[in-house]
Amino acid sequence: MRVGSFVLAAQFPGQGQGEALHRAVRTAEVADEAGLDSVWIAEHHFVPYGTCPSAVTLAALLLGRTRRLHVGTAVSVLPTAHPVALGEQAALLHVTSGGRFSLGVGRGGPWVDLEVFGAGLEAYEKGFPESLDLLLRWLSEPRVAGTGERFSFREVPVVPRPDEAMTGPARPEVLVACTSPASVRLAAERGLSMLLGMHCGDEEKAEMVSLWRTAARDAGRTPEEISAAAHVSAGVVQIADRRAEAEEALAKAMPGWLRQGLAAHVTVDGRVRGMRDPFAYTELLCGLHPVGTPRQCADSLAATAERTGITRFALLVEGTGDLAATEENVRRLGAEVLPQLG
Repeated sequence: MRVGSFVLAAQFPGQGQGEALHRAVRTAEVADEAGLDSVWIAEHHFVPYGTCPSAVTLAALLLGRTRRLHVGTAVSVLPTAHPVALGEQAALLHVTSGGRFSLGVGRGGPWVDLEVFGAGLEAYEKGFPESLDLLLRWLSEPRVAGTGERFSFREVPVVPRPDEAMTGPARPEVLVACTSPASVRLAAERGLSMLLGMHCGDEEKAEMVSLWRTAARDAGRTPEEISAAAHVSAGVVQIADRRAEAEEALAKAMPGWLRQGLAAHVTVDGRVRGMRDPFAYTELLCGLHPVGTPRQCADSLAATAERTGITRFALLVEGTGDLAATEENVRRLGAEVLPQLG
């Protein structure tokens, strides 16, 4: 089982953006020291829900600050990025880190980001498959030309080529954030592992894994490719000596962050988007994920792995919003939970 942290660089009420980003960096440094497998970085624009606007940039910093930790994006938003530019950055981090970088990509949402970066709503609604395929070609071929509706350009050489890495696989791992059957099939057809959100329970995640396997077989993927898939389950972790204490710590801090963070999202076309009740959402997350004593947290992770077949986890550790509490949470995850997982 491979357990890592999920970093949003969340800005809690009363905090500055620099404070949130400093906590994000320290989370990764402590995770490296504590023996966690990985750190996964989220990307958001113009909202305090997450203050990191470029997951791949923060990943570069964290790869330099750590020695053994695997660093991934969860996710880089593909509709607002040029796939070639993102592919170049991913290849650069893959080669220079010795294969410690993973690139998670997703569609994002219908937010004002699409207007600011000039992508337009169509890039979100229809353009994701073309962008993904161009990105995959860039990470796999020595020369690439753009032949799609959105990206059309003459053939150019790939520099640096991912397969020039001195260690590790021939290209960085690419994962797709999946929130619907359509995105599951898209990932499966291309043989890419999934990133599954923290709002999903084990039953829903198990159904998505089953659909992925079926779609991968239908697309002609080999049994070896299907069995090699390494999906990642996002969640929340909060460790305390009593479960009630862990739940209380999150109940005090998370609703305020969720309220201001989710409410700050602005749609590009004025459509109304419903917002989750922050108190009910916090309660839901506490029920779905490892929140409680070290034994309870280990049992929760083991149960999710048994029910879903997923053995990689990206766990939000900053749910209290407090730097010292976050560091303690990460250290306890490494020292008291991981040894119980084998």
